[in-house]
Amino acid sequence: MLLLLQNTIKIPHSVSKIDKTFAVFGNKFQADKSLNIAQVLQSIATIGGKIVIERDFADFLQRHIELGSVHFERATPRDIEADFAISIGGDGTFLNTAQLVGERNMPIIGINTGRLGFISDILPQDTDSLFRDLAEGNYKIEERALLMAETGNAEDNYYGCALNEIAILKHDNSSMISISTYVDGNYLATYLADGLIVSTPTGSTGYSLSVGGPIISPDSKSIVLSPIAAHSLAVRPIVLNDDVNIELRVQSRSHNYMLSVDGRSESLYEDTPVIIQTAPHRIRIVRRADHSFFDTLRNKLLWGADKR
Repeated sequence: MLLLLQNTIKIPHSVSKIDKTFAVFGNKFQADKSLNIAQVLQSIATIGGKIVIERDFADFLQRHIELGSVHFERATPRDIEADFAISIGGDGTFLNTAQLVGERNMPIIGINTGRLGFISDILPQDTDSLFRDLAEGNYKIEERALLMAETGNAEDNYYGCALNEIAILKHDNSSMISISTYVDGNYLATYLADGLIVSTPTGSTGYSLSVGGPIISPDSKSIVLSPIAAHSLAVRPIVLNDDVNIELRVQSRSHNYMLSVDGRSESLYEDTPVIIQTAPHRIRIVRRADHSFFDTLRNKLLWGADKR
């Protein structure tokens, strides 16, 4: 369904045009994080791009935001076909967009209206210059690895892919859980802890970092295992190659545990093993041509900062 809002935008002759479709996703719970949407849509229209807004997000916007005079279509995530996906919100919104994009190979543009914005690092006030760069081909695309979680004996045994991390967490009581861990069939260790985080390089600056895990460059072919509040001082995070198969077997006093895939949680019975491996597809992220992971590391996390 095509929605026409007021007047058609005239495209200045001095601005390069781009015959591309942009699918827009966003935060459907906090209206203040979508206040810049009109500016983003205007920037796309200025370069001649076609706009498709994810249906639920479009409904949310029409209830809370004045969108201005922009043409756009609405579609369900499953029906969206676009050249680029745009995530408007924080890093959590970006993770959700990555899940919705899935295997469709759409490069994602992360526009940060949240707090930290480590993955979504483009500010709303920079969207005009960003889309001009897109029209002129002045950008680069980074590919990021995903992890996927499956269970060995559950009827519905696929739990989706994670751009950041898959976590095994205690559930229902304060007692720690036991997580027996196997790598390519070889026994690694039994973690007595509140949980275990299995992280991608992208996720190494997130949950894993907060429990003492290392920072991994996003292009590293690695997986990080970081225990949460381990009962032994001898247990430390470990970095593995990303071509391994990881099997986790959990025991718990409450006889269940929580499986979290980029924050999407499911309660599982303790006899349910979890198999984790690198997904066959990747997520593509649009970056400015001059973007550097190390600049983001210093500016967002104040990495290496010395106040002396």
